[in-house]
Amino acid sequence: MPDLGVTGVPGIKVGHWTNAGAATGGTVVLCEGGAVAGVDVRGSAPGTRETDLLRPDSLVSEVHGVLLSGGSAFGLDAASGVMRYLDERGIGHAVGRAIVPIVPAAILFDLSLITDSIRPGPDDGYLACVDASDDRPEEGSVGAGTGATVAKVLGRDLAVKGGIGTASLELEPGVTVGAIMGVNAVGGVFEAETGELVAGPRAGGPTGMSNPMEIMSSFGSGSPRSEPLTNTTIGVVATNVRLTKPQAFRLATVAHDGLALAVRPAHTMHDGDTIFALATGQSDQPADMNRLSAAAVACVASAIVRGVREATGIGGIPSIRELSG
Repeated sequence: MPDLGVTGVPGIKVGHWTNAGAATGGTVVLCEGGAVAGVDVRGSAPGTRETDLLRPDSLVSEVHGVLLSGGSAFGLDAASGVMRYLDERGIGHAVGRAIVPIVPAAILFDLSLITDSIRPGPDDGYLACVDASDDRPEEGSVGAGTGATVAKVLGRDLAVKGGIGTASLELEPGVTVGAIMGVNAVGGVFEAETGELVAGPRAGGPTGMSNPMEIMSSFGSGSPRSEPLTNTTIGVVATNVRLTKPQAFRLATVAHDGLALAVRPAHTMHDGDTIFALATGQSDQPADMNRLSAAAVACVASAIVRGVREATGIGGIPSIRELSG
């Protein structure tokens, strides 16, 4: 089966809104039939919405969409547009006679790469929903990945372009796991399987890159100076298997292993790393949490690398394709 990305999971749609001129955008993951959800926030500088609702002991189990947005905390406003889109279609959680769409969100910082005065808002979140489909999502410098940058341990001036990427695995007929990740990290990006450096700070000449782990863990001429609160890797893992809310929380937790394999260092004091998990429940296969967790790790790591490999330069920050000629 070809890798269709996270939309290979039945019940999942993805849409982007992109403003390349302002280096910002947003990505919506729609689950209009409802999906049991969990979340795990590992970074120390997160910007989120509705994450308390996703705790295993909270009342509401299902969500109807997740927003991944640029614009720092301003970008959380775009979730209102996702709610409006779903509300117009009668999709949401029934509360008496009212229908309330549940839309958690997380943001990354892309302000001032080109401008800090244009941020995703409600109309932009709505447009991302209009764009949503079950086709394989576009990757790279689109949606929430438009203004993303990585490898900022020596500051954004020496960074490499980040982006948004997606990957999926079919574990067996009828059981699929997928991930979509917006990559805007302090750390560099590595191939999980080989340890190859994909994107590091541009401290080795015009096309050379340094290993961020060596910079962070040793005394050298390049001392770390990443700007606080300007980073974060955010994303969604999804499966069509039926999960309980505690199982969805566990899937989100283990998925961070994929983040840590691909982004080094991860979960720093200057990142707000957040991963949501969605279970659409469209498969009758029993949940094998060990296999689902392993697949989630692999998909997250692959999606992160794809987001960087598919990116294009913007705002003076080159992509790795430009650096490699």
